[in-house]
Amino acid sequence: MRRFSFLFLVSLLAVLTSCGSKMGELSPEYFTVTPQVLEAVGGKVPATINGKFPEKYFNKKAIVEVTPVLRWQGGEAKGQPATFQGERVEANNQTISYKMGGSYTLRTSFDYRPEMVKSELYLDFLVRMGNKVFSIPSVKVADGVIATSELVNQTLENANVSLGADAFQRIIKDKREEQIMFLIQQANIRSNQMGAANSFANEVRNVDNASNQRITNIEVSAYASPDGGVNLNRGLAEKRQDNTAALIEKNLKKDKIDADVDTRYTAQDWEGFQELVSKSNIQDKDLILRVLSMYSDPEQREQEIKNISSVYRNLADEILPQLRRSRLTLNYEIIGKSDDEIKVLARNNARSLTVEELLYAATLTDNMQEKEAIYTQATQYFPNDYRGFNNLGKLAYETGDLTKAENYFKQAAAVKDAPEVNNNLALVALAKGDKTAAEQYLGKASGSNELNETMGNLYVAQGQYDRAVNAFGDAKTNSAALAQILAKDYNKARTTLDAVQRPDAYTDYLKAVVGARTNNLQMVTTNLRNAVSKQPSLRQKAASDLEFSKYFTNADFTSIVR
Repeated sequence: MRRFSFLFLVSLLAVLTSCGSKMGELSPEYFTVTPQVLEAVGGKVPATINGKFPEKYFNKKAIVEVTPVLRWQGGEAKGQPATFQGERVEANNQTISYKMGGSYTLRTSFDYRPEMVKSELYLDFLVRMGNKVFSIPSVKVADGVIATSELVNQTLENANVSLGADAFQRIIKDKREEQIMFLIQQANIRSNQMGAANSFANEVRNVDNASNQRITNIEVSAYASPDGGVNLNRGLAEKRQDNTAALIEKNLKKDKIDADVDTRYTAQDWEGFQELVSKSNIQDKDLILRVLSMYSDPEQREQEIKNISSVYRNLADEILPQLRRSRLTLNYEIIGKSDDEIKVLARNNARSLTVEELLYAATLTDNMQEKEAIYTQATQYFPNDYRGFNNLGKLAYETGDLTKAENYFKQAAAVKDAPEVNNNLALVALAKGDKTAAEQYLGKASGSNELNETMGNLYVAQGQYDRAVNAFGDAKTNSAALAQILAKDYNKARTTLDAVQRPDAYTDYLKAVVGARTNNLQMVTTNLRNAVSKQPSLRQKAASDLEFSKYFTNADFTSIVR
């Protein structure tokens, strides 16, 4: 019995040995990773691992589960495992030849976490042979994660927030009109038309006497109806023009008003004729309009219309008399309050200002407390106007108070679901990492001036860098430069960063990244020093940022980050 057991063990050992049972530690040389240094893209850390089982390694009866694991101090994240089998295993996994070995490609992705910046990518191997389960030593295949794309969370602080703009106009153009009507083939101004002339003269006097109004000019436009010959109507329209202008100038002289009088006449008012016919209920009006479109010669038009005898009498009674006229137009400007007047009233008597004047007042100061006070007054005196709430949200966002900003934006949205408000809510959602909500808000932000810029930020957060660059266009912001860096357009990124209107520590940090990617040590150290001086916490970030890995032993670099 003992002899039988001994022979059985010898035989089993021989079988296992012949099948390559000694599946030991694999060398890192059997693996390559793309990218060579892992990089966060759209909140993920993707990796493509090309691996190889060497010749005479893979046991014919083994099943091997390979799991990518990203490890950092205090934690780890596991990727999707892949399973392989020996030649004598009946399953549906990729089969690896014992004699020839075999290659494979494993694609994995991890949800990004800040701790991953200082991490290592390993492959774990779990082997099953019959009832036995054991591990092969893990193999390290990559170091760390470049997380430059995650700077979108910081560059959003520098993003342009949509303002609910005022519609204030200091000078508003306005006009008043009157008409003097004439009888057929007459140019004299009848007594029953003097009422219109006198009413017009009163309007001119009122504007001239108003302290905040100024006459631009007076227009006299005289017309003759299209019936009758062209020469007759030309002379008739000209006389109506002259008689009307003489009356206007007489009244101006009497009232001692200095105003320009511009005159013109239209011999045959076909344009007015067409407009009146199109708005009328005259029988066969479509036929009349068709004649006008078919013929351009005035005399032929007139003859063709007269041939429509069934309607010509209606035209003569209803339409043509309305065309025998002079139109009087008083053009003038209403001059609004000066900036100084608006400033004083905003401080002392904001109730006396219109909503446009009050919102405009906020643009006359750079003091954030004064702006906030003005917008608060706008919400109190004009609670049905969303712009006061929106602009308070803008101020809060720009000071970094996302909670306060979101509350104001939601109050604005409750008043009106305006494009600017939705754009700003999208910015808040992005800053909070909610890309789905941001996308939904942007779907309602069409018309916002900042829409493309915010879309660019969303594309960066999603890892769509080329689309982000196109969306940003010529915007000069940290976010636009970040997109250009990630799309590897370093010259454009540098130009953008140099033109940022409100540069901050991250503007300098991004310049240092551009320097590192273009092998410009001076650009790295100069800008990194500026960034750290503005925001000391960036010292620790730079010390472990693999963007600067080639400078980790450089004396100038270490003097900045230590």
